[in-house]
Amino acid sequence: MEFLQDLLGAGYSSRSFFLIAGPCVVENEALLHTVARSVQDTCRRLDIPYVFKASYRKANRTRLDSFTGIGDENGLRLLGKIKETYGLPVTTDIHTAAEAATAAEYADILQIPAFLCRQTDLLTAAADTGRVVNVKKGQFVSGPAMKFAVDKIKQQGNSKVILTERGTTFGYQDLVVDYRNIPWMQAHGAPVVMDCTHSLQQPNQPGGVTGGNPQLIGTLAKAAIATGAEGIFIETHPDPSKALSDGANMLQLDLLAPLLEELVKIRRAMTA
Repeated sequence: MEFLQDLLGAGYSSRSFFLIAGPCVVENEALLHTVARSVQDTCRRLDIPYVFKASYRKANRTRLDSFTGIGDENGLRLLGKIKETYGLPVTTDIHTAAEAATAAEYADILQIPAFLCRQTDLLTAAADTGRVVNVKKGQFVSGPAMKFAVDKIKQQGNSKVILTERGTTFGYQDLVVDYRNIPWMQAHGAPVVMDCTHSLQQPNQPGGVTGGNPQLIGTLAKAAIATGAEGIFIETHPDPSKALSDGANMLQLDLLAPLLEELVKIRRAMTA
């Protein structure tokens, strides 16, 4: 998968894993710098290729009064500033075909939300930008069925596809992770990332605010590395209790480094 080498640099190999991490949404510039600087320092020390993540706009909120961003232009501009300042590849999600070309001016990876993994016009528009396209597996889709999302992108002439496992609907207000999906999706010729935060969501709560189980992020991450996932996705924030989106399932920033240290040990043991 040469495109990963091009994206992540010489530090990435089949013996390592890469990290996608950042706050759920662009709240302000100071937050982005705090997270990017901290995570980059840790990843440099541990030799983990790092992609910065933040949504410039959150379109899939439960309630009308939920925070959705600071404005598209401002959010994308700040992502571009993080990319330039720290020399990091960045990723953000898009929700409509019309967003693809605009977001691609700033983002190295266009992320397709799980609910939209079957939207043909969205997938083909993302593919047409030439950027890497990361499709999150729908909560209602099996790993084998994600072949069709991959095919839609590759048939546009873009072979740079990542698939992300983020849990399967288990009743109305919970998700469960089936680790068979990692090798199943790898069989489609795409590297697979484990989303360790959204897989622990407890959606559709009566109050209209999504819940979560962040105390289990480490459990999911360790199992994903042991299962052979190429990448780990973790949303992180200095104080999740004050986060403006998805605070209930984000990892507190100062807990990320010790977790990554454990993941490196697991991967080294597997490849020894």
